Amino acid sequence: MRTPLDVLTLDELRRRTSVKWRTFAPDVLPLFVAEMDVAPCDAVVDAVTAALRSGDTGYDVGTAYGEAYARFARRRWGWTPDAATSRTLPDVMVAIVEVLRVLTSPGDAVVVNPPVYPPFYGFTANEGRRVVDAPLGTDGRLDLDTLERAFADATGAAANGDGPGSGRRAVWLVCNPQNPTGTAHTRAELADGLALAARYGVRVVADEIHAPLTRPGLDGRPATTHTPLLTVPGAGSAVAIVSASKAWNLPGLKAAAAVAGPDAADDLRRIPEEASHGVQHVAVLAHVAALDHGEAWLDDVLAGVERNAWLLADLLAEHLPAVRYRPGEATYLAWLDARGLPGPAGADPRSWFLDRARVALEDGRRFGPGGQGHVRLNLATGVDVLTEAVERMGTSVRDA
Repeated sequence: MRTPLDVLTLDELRRRTSVKWRTFAPDVLPLFVAEMDVAPCDAVVDAVTAALRSGDTGYDVGTAYGEAYARFARRRWGWTPDAATSRTLPDVMVAIVEVLRVLTSPGDAVVVNPPVYPPFYGFTANEGRRVVDAPLGTDGRLDLDTLERAFADATGAAANGDGPGSGRRAVWLVCNPQNPTGTAHTRAELADGLALAARYGVRVVADEIHAPLTRPGLDGRPATTHTPLLTVPGAGSAVAIVSASKAWNLPGLKAAAAVAGPDAADDLRRIPEEASHGVQHVAVLAHVAALDHGEAWLDDVLAGVERNAWLLADLLAEHLPAVRYRPGEATYLAWLDARGLPGPAGADPRSWFLDRARVALEDGRRFGPGGQGHVRLNLATGVDVLTEAVERMGTSVRDA
């Protein structure tokens, strides 16, 4: 099987000048940040090249992004979001911050489900909002009892939702699918979470940047699918933040859209016009091209990611059997539990593997409670790179 992950050599990848390839020395295999080692999607290259050749490099306007995402969502999930009320914004975290500014005030709480994308903490705190943790269960799924306690904390309500609250507003910021665990939240899980949020008066905002990255199902394994939050009963007042950035490897061409349930459209209109000033028109053209014409390329990438997910399981069983790993249902990220490794390797696996194996992984502690002794590994690379990385990691532990 040859996929876009198998086109570029390591030498070709090292010519790139992004953070993945310039943070560490050349002897380090970088599998930390969420950049894919892919040959780019032709539709994106063509769109950007055409824009530059024609001078279409002005200011962005309109809802072209939301319209393209609606077409993609209809084909992919049978759902057509309301593009007319969508807002195009510079990137996912900027969009989340703008929505939080509308739905909450400084001092209000934002509930998150760690282990979770680290900027959920930094961006939220920078806006003066209080972060309340509702950790995932040991199975990596939403824990309703924990979520209810967090909602009670966030709103100052009684733990059963019947007592008076503090009058403060709160938001549940849900990562759907979940980064770093790869959990694809089910319709039932999301419905239960929405019902609980409604009982406590908590608004819901979903980061759905990993939505296109679910497992296709290869070699008889079951496929998984994304459930858009806004398709779930009870999501009328919810907001989803969507982007083609992760699925088509476009973090250097940032763009995103906020889409709303029917009862939240007015909230998006309250986002100030200035919030759109940072939108890059060429980036929007790239994302629109990906959404409209890059689906076959995406499917090829997903086949490579799924192959790598199960290859990683085999490699770990051979070289690092003490590391626990379960292939996720979505994303191109792998969440590794290294606590079973001896001594410092299990206590601080990120530093151990960087210093002893020259493999750069993401430190699990950055993802909040539950991240100690874990690392996140990027699966979106070639078979040779993934194999060498795990072999190096295994050798570093055996030779200690």
